[in-house]
Amino acid sequence: MGAIGERERSIEDALFKAEAAKDEMARLTNENEQLLKQARAERDLILKEAKQVKDQIISEAKNAAHIEGNKLIEKAKIEINSQKAIAMADVKNQISTLSLDIAEKVLRKQFEDKQKQDALVADLLKEVKLN
Repeated sequence: MGAIGERERSIEDALFKAEAAKDEMARLTNENEQLLKQARAERDLILKEAKQVKDQIISEAKNAAHIEGNKLIEKAKIEINSQKAIAMADVKNQISTLSLDIAEKVLRKQFEDKQKQDALVADLLKEVKLN
């Protein structure tokens, strides 16, 4: 009977240890699940923050590109206006030169005849005396 009693105690002890091991496994499983939930939450938070940083960087880059684009457009407008003013001054200069050349040719043609020269001088003198 002593052997049976010992055998029963041994079985009870094994059952107790098995129950304790089962409880420990349940606790560890629960702890593992909690750690996994926490890790997933941290991962989601990191991904969210990374997306926010990415969006902010993209937004800042777009704003910087827009500002730089506006500066380049303004610079181009200034350059165009400058070149336009230079071209207009050149055209006016060419027109003045052409006008003087034409006037010179007209006057040379008029003064080829001595009588026309004398008549022009006489008319000019009359105008000066009247004024």
